[in-house]
Amino acid sequence: MASKILIVDDEVSVTDYLKMVLGECENDFEIICENTGYEALNRIMRSGIDLLITDIAMPDMDGYELYSRTKEYNENLPIIMMTGFGYDPDHVVVKSRKDGLKDVIFKPFDIQKLSEMIKEQISGE
Repeated sequence: MASKILIVDDEVSVTDYLKMVLGECENDFEIICENTGYEALNRIMRSGIDLLITDIAMPDMDGYELYSRTKEYNENLPIIMMTGFGYDPDHVVVKSRKDGLKDVIFKPFDIQKLSEMIKEQISGE
């Protein structure tokens, strides 16, 4: 059975690209995409999502708010944050790490590395 991966980024080109390349390299992933934090929360609450990958900077809610609200709903859901910024002016990564975030990946990123992170998170390693 394929693992359901929810990818959230306000840039449709990013979610479309990740859906395409992760779908091509991994048959065990069912990729679902949303482009706002609120759509993502709605999806998490009504679907059996196995892992969340979220951008940090989004207009409706930042990655930390999505991270913390997701953890309130399902504290065991693995989450990977992605960002195009080397510097995090709002300290979203720092706050999230203090609350238990394990993985952050920086854009542009290696798809193989992201795939390995996903597998590790899903298997609980």
